[in-house]
Amino acid sequence: MQLFYNPDIDESTESFSFDKEESRHIIKVLRKKDSDILHVTNGSGLLFETEITLASDNKCIVQVLSIKKTAEPKFRLHLAVAPTKMNDRFEWFLEKATEIGIQEITPIICDRSERKVINQERFEKIILSAMKQSNETYLPKLNEAISFKEFVKQKNEGLQLIAHCEETDKKSLKDILKPNESVTMLIGPEGDFSEKEIALALENNYQPVTLGNTRLRTETAAIVACHSVVFFNESSN
Repeated sequence: MQLFYNPDIDESTESFSFDKEESRHIIKVLRKKDSDILHVTNGSGLLFETEITLASDNKCIVQVLSIKKTAEPKFRLHLAVAPTKMNDRFEWFLEKATEIGIQEITPIICDRSERKVINQERFEKIILSAMKQSNETYLPKLNEAISFKEFVKQKNEGLQLIAHCEETDKKSLKDILKPNESVTMLIGPEGDFSEKEIALALENNYQPVTLGNTRLRTETAAIVACHSVVFFNESSN
């Protein structure tokens, strides 16, 4: 199934048109024509089966034939991850985490961050493309970059965890997870979190965890965390 995206449609929508760029892609590149079926999501769990009623490369119009609602996950996974020095590594994380089933991502700027500016628009496009590619109907939320200090002081949902490399008392992630419990987890930069940041996280009720016996790159640690939480919950239900 090839999936398209329109954030402005809901259960009351009977027909709608794609913008010029998407219309051109549908008609000129994919060579779709009148009466062809398109599947569309609004990124909020709805899957629309539609039929093309006007195959114009300027304004492709479709009529809604049916709507299905995808159940929301019983838990919510929010990863706060330090952007990597090389953009392509963070972009790889965004793509794979979307495919695996993350709900929310926040880039955090840390004491040892090598990159402190992100391309929000490009990152959102990567997440959207990954959602469509994997036939998901929920679009993960990408927040704007925020400082580590600001992030840990705000109220975040569910279990609050920090994965760091310091030789301190830490629990294994698999031993601390509970079925259907939402998780907010901090993943640091290549140089790890500073001692001051770790202390601040602990003061704000974050629990230290380990993701395994080896030292992982930022994007690898983030994917391991993402897959572990999703797999644990799928196996528990």
